[in-house]
Amino acid sequence: MSDPICLINNTPDGGLVVCKEALEVLDQITQSVVVVSVVGLYRTGKSYLMNRLAGKQTGFALGSTIESKTKGIWMWCVPHPQKNDHTLVLLDTEGLGDVDKGDEKHDVWIFCMAVLLSSTLVYNSLGTIDNTALEKLHYVAKLTEHIKVKSKPKRGDETYNTSTEFMRVFPSFVWTVRDFTLDLELDGKTITADEYLENALKLKPEGDGPNNIRNKTRSSLRDFFAVRKCFVFERPASTKKMKKMDTLCDDDLDDDFVKEANTFCSYIYSSSKSKTLRGGRVITGRMLATLAQTYVDAISSGEVPSLDNAIDSLSRIQNSRAVTEAVDFYHSEMIKKVKFPTETQQELSDIHSAVEKEAISVFIKGSFNDVEQTYQKQLQTQLDHEYGELVTQNKEQSRKLSRKAISRMFGPLEEKVSVGTYMCPGGYSEFCIALETAVQEYKQEEGLGLMSEEALAAYLSEKSDIGRSILAADSSLTEAEQKIKEEQLKRDAVEQQNKYLEEEKKIQEQLIRDQQKSHEEHVNQLMIKMEEENTRNREEIQRTLDAQYKEQMRSMQEGLEEKSRKMQQEIDRLKQENQKKKKSCVIQ
Repeated sequence: MSDPICLINNTPDGGLVVCKEALEVLDQITQSVVVVSVVGLYRTGKSYLMNRLAGKQTGFALGSTIESKTKGIWMWCVPHPQKNDHTLVLLDTEGLGDVDKGDEKHDVWIFCMAVLLSSTLVYNSLGTIDNTALEKLHYVAKLTEHIKVKSKPKRGDETYNTSTEFMRVFPSFVWTVRDFTLDLELDGKTITADEYLENALKLKPEGDGPNNIRNKTRSSLRDFFAVRKCFVFERPASTKKMKKMDTLCDDDLDDDFVKEANTFCSYIYSSSKSKTLRGGRVITGRMLATLAQTYVDAISSGEVPSLDNAIDSLSRIQNSRAVTEAVDFYHSEMIKKVKFPTETQQELSDIHSAVEKEAISVFIKGSFNDVEQTYQKQLQTQLDHEYGELVTQNKEQSRKLSRKAISRMFGPLEEKVSVGTYMCPGGYSEFCIALETAVQEYKQEEGLGLMSEEALAAYLSEKSDIGRSILAADSSLTEAEQKIKEEQLKRDAVEQQNKYLEEEKKIQEQLIRDQQKSHEEHVNQLMIKMEEENTRNREEIQRTLDAQYKEQMRSMQEGLEEKSRKMQQEIDRLKQENQKKKKSCVIQ
């Protein structure tokens, strides 16, 4: 994409709508995506950071007035600078708290969409991280009201929709503080920007009154985002220059600002993970398009977006599409690579195996959450059918060419038979010589395919009575000689029939081997994908566990005993789930 386009637009009645053009762009992206969203109050320089990540000076609208430029959510897809097999999707969101808009609910949904779609969420603010700044980030505390892991948890699913489950699926969190003028010091010691953020998120002892209100946003940030990072940026340039930020190069900006901006970009490039859904399921661009549409549809209908509902919807759409694309790929590649008829079944089989392997790979890459392998079984059935059709076509083409060759090579013989040339003394020997000559010419003919023996056997069987008639009419042969010749005729017929049957047996045996090989290929590729997903799932759980351990330690240090006790319960539950995942991997 040379320029950003609108992904989610505002409707006149204050709702949201997904833009068709953006969906079409995402639909072409079959790579995994790293999705970075930026949110924050309007006129805080969010768009500049996104342009920087895109490696461009201009792109997302910057603006130099008090008016908010970005409306809805805008998208820019660019090649990932460090991951060749990934696309970097940058989402620039409408500024929160726009006085002209004055719609708190709309801001919450914009914030929720950024959380739902991204693998890294950047929150951009001005000045310092103080109580006022945290109060402006109150949208975080409302996430559990506007996002569900399961829309209707079943019995036994009580753990869903807890802060731990949100932590598992939410993006990493990066707070960028702009126009920062303070020294990073605490209690007389120099601290890092990350320590500055964590200190600002300290909770006060629980109880009624102001502390509960103060703790709410801080607690939500700590409970929902396992990975937190902070960058502080000095003012980039003078006020006069900043009005033309989209025209300034690095030499025109403050050196410390440029240095921090480069550090920020390097961190995003190296640390932002592929967008995944619960269970370590990686998302491609086209899947992201479906997710965006699913979430917006839920919001438009007045429902709370559910991650599991989105997974179910994505599974149906994506898996059906993956089957179709894999079958289409197989069909087009086989048509390109197979020249009918093949000389042997093995030749067709080798091409089939190679193309089928690629077709299965197309499905595996495009499939999503095919838990019971329902769609993969559909694929196997359809590929078996496609292959069966090609096998039939191959045979028919071979028969057709073989019959033409027989007609051409045995035609002169049949003409002589029809005028009685061989119905005379010694005629049978002449007939046999002519017949053998025609047979040898036929067998030397190239390009007749794997059914040439069958066609010859059928022809000779059909014409066997002619040979017997000529033999019976040959008065030069004694009765004993005629008997010997008759036996020879039968042996020749049986031998030719056996040749055909042997060829047919080889074909059937090869088809059985093809089925076995096909099944093994399906299983092998499925197992590789399952192992990759299990690995990512365990990493997801371990990441959450590590964050929970740290949070528990902090809670204990802050004297939050009840919070620490609840976190221990979540830690124990996650440990049990991790053990189950390890066992299920072995079982699979």
